Parts: sequence; C-alpha cells; structure tokens
Amino acid sequence: GALNPEALWAAVRDGRDLIRRVPEGRWRLAPDQALCPPDAVQPDRTWSDRGGYVDDFDAIWNPQGFALPARELDGLEPLVHWLLHCSRAAMAEAKPGRSRIGAVFGHLGFPSEQMAAYADQVWMGAASRRDARVDPRNRFMSSGAAEVLARALALDAGCHALDAACASSLYAIKLACDRLHEGSADLMLAGAVQRADDLFLHIGFSALNALSKSGQSRPFHRDADGLLPAEGCAMFALKRLDDARRDGDTVHALIRGIGLSNDGRGRGLLVPDAHGQQRAIRAAYDAAGLAPTAISLLECHATGTPVGDATELRSTAAVFAGVGALPIGSLKSNLGHLITVAGAAGIIKLIEDGRIKQVAHGKDAFILTAHMPRYDLGDATLLPGLIDMHVHIDSDPTYSGYS
Repeated sequence: GALNPEALWAAVRDGRDLIRRVPEGRWRLAPDQALCPPDAVQPDRTWSDRGGYVDDFDAIWNPQGFALPARELDGLEPLVHWLLHCSRAAMAEAKPGRSRIGAVFGHLGFPSEQMAAYADQVWMGAASRRDARVDPRNRFMSSGAAEVLARALALDAGCHALDAACASSLYAIKLACDRLHEGSADLMLAGAVQRADDLFLHIGFSALNALSKSGQSRPFHRDADGLLPAEGCAMFALKRLDDARRDGDTVHALIRGIGLSNDGRGRGLLVPDAHGQQRAIRAAYDAAGLAPTAISLLECHATGTPVGDATELRSTAAVFAGVGALPIGSLKSNLGHLITVAGAAGIIKLIEDGRIKQVAHGKDAFILTAHMPRYDLGDATLLPGLIDMHVHIDSDPTYSGYS
C-alpha cells in the first residue's frame, strides 16, 4: 500500500503493482473453504483472493494527542484508526482560523471485518477466551466511526458518513463544499474510508460476475476481465480560498466545479449510463467555468470491467470531442478498486501530478492495445497509460479532471 500521498505518487510513477493475495487470517477461514476455480463457479464462493491492502499502518499510528484518551481508541477496528489518522493529518495542513470545523466522509454500508467477527461471537459463540473477544463498539456501521471522529477531533460543525458506493468520496467533497459556500462551517474534512469485510466483498463481486478471474486490475486493457477490491482511507481539509489565503495555508489544489448525476433506472448495477455520465462531466465544467480544452490530465474511474470502461470511454470522448491528445489514467491499475475511497485517491494522484508537473500513468499493463496506443473515439484522442510515458506539464495553473 501507500501510507502518504508521496508514497502513492511514487508507486504510480514507478509503475508498481500493489495488488497481492489477502493477508493471512483476514478471512477468518482457510482460503480453500472460500475459493473456487474461475471456470467452475460455486455459490457463496469467490474465484480470487487478490486485492489491494494496507500494510504497516501500526508503524505510523499514534493514538496520543486526540480529544479522546488513547485507551478509549484501543479495541476499535483499523478503519476507525485510519480515519482518525488521515483526518488529523489533513487538519495539520490547515490553520484552524475560526472554530467551526465539520466532517463528511464516505463509508460503505457493508459489514466490516470486526462487525462480522462480532456477529460470529454473538450468534455462534466463536470467541471462547475473553481476551479474544471483539470490542462491541465495532458492531456499529458508519455512525460509529462518525461519532468517534467527531469526539476525537472535537468537531463543532457536525460530522456524518454517507454511502454512495464508488462515488462516496466525491459526494462527501461536494457536500463539504456546500457547507463552506453557505457559511455554516469554516473548515470541512472530506473523503472516505473503506475496510469492509474482505471476504464479503470478494464473494459479492463474484456473485455479480464483476471480480477479475485473472486476478489482475487492468483498466482500459484489451484483456481486462473485472475489478479487484482494495482498502484504504483518504481525507482532505477544505476551506474557502479567501480564508486559506488569509490564514497563510498551503493550498495544494483548488476545486473549481463538481458535477453529479443519477442515472435512475438502467440496465443493471454494473452497467453505467453514458448520458448520465456526460451530464455529470458537463455540469462540472459548467460550474468551473472551464472548457474541456483546458484540461491537461483526466483521471478516470475505470475499474477494469469491460462494459463499464467502454461506457466511460464513450462518455469521455463525447465531452472532449475536438480536444487534442488528452492523457488519461486510472489509479486502479496500481491499487485495485478502493470503492468509497476511489475518487479521493484519484484526486490525490492528480494533486501530486500537478505538484511535480509530470503525469505518471500507472503500471505497464494499462494499455488498450499493443499495436495502437492511441484510442481514437470520434473527434477525441485519448491517451491511456503507455509504458515509460511521462508527460511534462508546462502550464500554470494546471487544470485536471476526475470522472
């Protein structure tokens, strides 16, 4: 994994594949009890145990210095610690100024690992020794993490979680911006956390036939065959630009516009609607007062599902028709699908690209076709990640987009 933005960008720059087999013990059963061959699908089983996982977090976790005693944070599952760590790190980047600080973050409404273990403990008596028991506070879903975050950081302008699946962190950022625009908060923490029960996710995506049978995350690749789930957390400290300048903050990026849409009834959960995507993209540029021609890099949602990626390419090409060669990328080629955190992680990649003034595309598997590296769709020319292709950005300011 990557424990900070610099490490994340370095992994992308170096084309590293951070996907691996599930850590031992995470599934609470032997892998052969949950796995099945990709060509012999079985109910309630998964054909892959690969994903993106956080490593070595304990080496950087410091429970001291919060508004809650460190001992009160003991026993809470890792996702809460991740959320506290990332939120505190984000706050450290911004001077408080006025005191009204709130938070909104994405949190998948699925059972977490510790919630599932607690259910085992209650219903099946799975833990016979007292020191092996799961802390009952982990039985809560999103509200539990939000309550701890609010108390630990002494937030006085509200704190809540939401679940908009893969768009969760972008919705959180939009709602946080709304709070700042309406003047009901002076600093908002926004982002997402994802550490749902990993076995639950693998079996669920297998049931949807969305999990990669090759065990590879290859957005826009000609041989892409599905996604691989990942875990993580990313939080931003957001302020009004005038306030940030007044307080002498380091401004890493400026949000010019956000566009949202809801496709409504469609052909299926994993079949996005191209028109809905185009509405959202155009709404963002309208709100920003920018033409698509101003964009120097586009980070895409692309998960590695063939239908979803093809739809996103068509939607993007429709909006960027007439634009010259546009570099596009997807962080999922390095990390897998972070689900609720996907948008926030992609934004961190864009910020780092802009800071270093160089576009790093991801690992070398991120190729549409070995013989035609450019993908031409109508009047738009989209450049997916190419081996050893790094584009130097000379424009200042740099405008990037995330879809």
